[in-house]
Amino acid sequence: MRATLLHQAGDVRVADVADPKVQQPTDAVVRIVLGCICGSDLWPYKSQPLTEHPRQMGHEFLGVVEETGPQVTTVTVGDVVVAPFTYSDGTCAYCRTGLHTSCEHGGPWGVNGVDGGQGQVARVPHADGTLVKLPVGEDSELLPDLLTLSDVLCTGYHAACTAGVRAGESVTVIGDGAVGLSAVIAAKLLGAERIILMGRHTARTDLGRAFGATDVVATRGEEGVAGVRELTGGRGTPRVLECVGLKDALVQAAGVVRDGGTISRVGAPQYPEVPLGFPEFLRNITLTGGVAPARAYISELMPHILDGTIHPGRVFDRTVALEDVAEGYRLMNDRKALKVIVRP
Repeated sequence: MRATLLHQAGDVRVADVADPKVQQPTDAVVRIVLGCICGSDLWPYKSQPLTEHPRQMGHEFLGVVEETGPQVTTVTVGDVVVAPFTYSDGTCAYCRTGLHTSCEHGGPWGVNGVDGGQGQVARVPHADGTLVKLPVGEDSELLPDLLTLSDVLCTGYHAACTAGVRAGESVTVIGDGAVGLSAVIAAKLLGAERIILMGRHTARTDLGRAFGATDVVATRGEEGVAGVRELTGGRGTPRVLECVGLKDALVQAAGVVRDGGTISRVGAPQYPEVPLGFPEFLRNITLTGGVAPARAYISELMPHILDGTIHPGRVFDRTVALEDVAEGYRLMNDRKALKVIVRP
């Protein structure tokens, strides 16, 4: 089959790799209908040293089950399914508490002999604990919306849930990427009355307004903090969702959070130390967040897509064929695309 391989920074290629096969009785083989490029894929795309063993890329996909191992019971051949961005067994102590990303037998896509999501086919370990059946056909117009369940929508929702967003509250979302826009959707779903989106790209913040943002602050740093403070009577908001992953974004989050408030960070952190010290300690700020256990949220969020309440698939603004995936990476890296669908 054909799959996306990262050889070094800026060098993404599509090449032939071994066809996936059932290796364990709990495996399934899924023909990928839609995959996509994640903002977190851009970090290795910018920094990966040259390697003799390029990794398969992609961790967001949905498709059709083509084969199952004898112990798989929750999905069958022909089912349309979505895969969260990590696989998990669904039965360990962590999975049972909803923390599938800490699964004792799970792991990431594209490493250790596991296929990535930017290819034609993928072997799915622990299919019963990983895959979720979708009540649609593979030609459904809802597929782009449902694809967001693989990662970005659930990550935005994780930010809102761990921050403790409640009905009637004010929330600041830092970042106008796909995760930040998904966090706007999530805050709206949880009943936030005021949602301040901090972002500088007009097309993206306009989409954020369509998703439910009530205000946009287009400046960063001290000026951006002052803008949020001005909108909130000088106090800031009780909940802040940091969806970037850079140190400056977390410093900004501390600047706009209200005393006694909560910051949830879900942007993959690109810094070694958390820049919160004694001044933030004195303000009783809570820092939470982390990697989203997407598998725990899929069934909760899917009905909102199926009934038309939300349309998170609008974060996809480009589609490329698998053979053109390198162009998709360039478009996202150059900020010419928000989020790119990859269609095998």
